[in-house]
Amino acid sequence: MHWLEFYKNKKVLITGHTGFKGTWMTHFLLQAGAEVLGYSLPPATAPNFFDLCKFSDKLHSVNGDIRNLSFMESVFNDFSPELVIHMAAQPIVRESYRVPAYTYEVNVMGTVNVMECVRKTSSVRSVINVTTDKVYKNQEWCWGYRENEELNGYDPYSNSKSCSELVTSSYINSFLREKGVAVSTVRAGNVIGGGDFAADRIIPDSIRAAAEHRDIIVRNPYSIRPYQHVLEPVAVYLELAARQAEHPELAGSYNVGPDETDCLTTGELVTLFCRKWEMASGTSITWKNQCEKGPHEAGCLKLDCSKLKNSLGWKPVWNIDQAMEKLAEWYQAYLSGNDIEACTLKQIQNFLSKDR
Repeated sequence: MHWLEFYKNKKVLITGHTGFKGTWMTHFLLQAGAEVLGYSLPPATAPNFFDLCKFSDKLHSVNGDIRNLSFMESVFNDFSPELVIHMAAQPIVRESYRVPAYTYEVNVMGTVNVMECVRKTSSVRSVINVTTDKVYKNQEWCWGYRENEELNGYDPYSNSKSCSELVTSSYINSFLREKGVAVSTVRAGNVIGGGDFAADRIIPDSIRAAAEHRDIIVRNPYSIRPYQHVLEPVAVYLELAARQAEHPELAGSYNVGPDETDCLTTGELVTLFCRKWEMASGTSITWKNQCEKGPHEAGCLKLDCSKLKNSLGWKPVWNIDQAMEKLAEWYQAYLSGNDIEACTLKQIQNFLSKDR
């Protein structure tokens, strides 16, 4: 049985379902026949992927703040989820410098509230807390971080996600293990793909520049990051949630990122984007280096994903070249006014057909 078949008629609660990753995950689960309840603030951008997909009649969508414990408890009580995927967050590094207290409120106390709801909801069997590759204390190493490395993110976003990991560990040790709830945290590398409209992210910034026929501005062209298509971590979250529900010994902390050859500098990534964009659109685009004295960002960040490969038999489906082709295809469909839902589902089916 393919792991996705596990979700047929299962009740899945997602926090942050209106976001970039959350919308891709919602598509996955609805295709699998799951009953989905999403708990999130309204989409943060206009336009946004979630509204483009017209999900309103296909899932239970609750407009709620994860800082509101009493309201979230009532949602858990009414829905009685079997699986919980926690993705709601303030996810932007630069924004965390502007609103650090809010970032900690959402990313730390939001996690506390989700875990508290899980603790009080007897129907829950499996939980995934989505964190980030930035939870590690960055040593500017040229090799990938492993799951047993020190957690101590530098900036408020990264550090708040390190705290989220510690909160999760405490709830597992104090309450959830003895209740038989399998809980994992997953630390994903930088994700790219269609549907991301956020500010201060390199691909959305590149798409806006391409649409406006201007140069792409790159702030940190020499920073190395583990870039991967968004479907890679989304599939891992769902596969791990399904498998640990039946085999709790699989629960733990996992990295999910690309192979070493797909860890690129931001400049290399944008150069690849420009090439794929020209192939898809027939329009050339260039980028320019505009280094600025902004907030601290890590220079080199890679992940060692050996644990995930050994535990789940996982391997990346698309390399960075294929990921960029899919990204260009999606945004070309969007800018041309084509059927976004059809394009999205086609890409998911293509991804699944190549998955082991």
